[in-house]
Amino acid sequence: MLNPKMFDEIAGKFSEMIANSPAKDIEKNARAMMTSMFSRMDLVTREEFDVQAEVLARTRAKLSELEARVAELEKNKG
Repeated sequence: MLNPKMFDEIAGKFSEMIANSPAKDIEKNARAMMTSMFSRMDLVTREEFDVQAEVLARTRAKLSELEARVAELEKNKG
């Protein structure tokens, strides 16, 4: 039967082997390449997008309000 300590030791060695394998380097290089590619694409974060969408919604509401005021003033003037 397998000793729990031996099992932990084997699992630790396996984790160490994976951490030092070329797969880890491939993952790191792929992540760096994707980060570089995304930065050149001039993307925005979801948070930045949501903030700008809210600003646009408030601007549209204010524009509608001002258009209504101008229409009312023109109606009363003429």
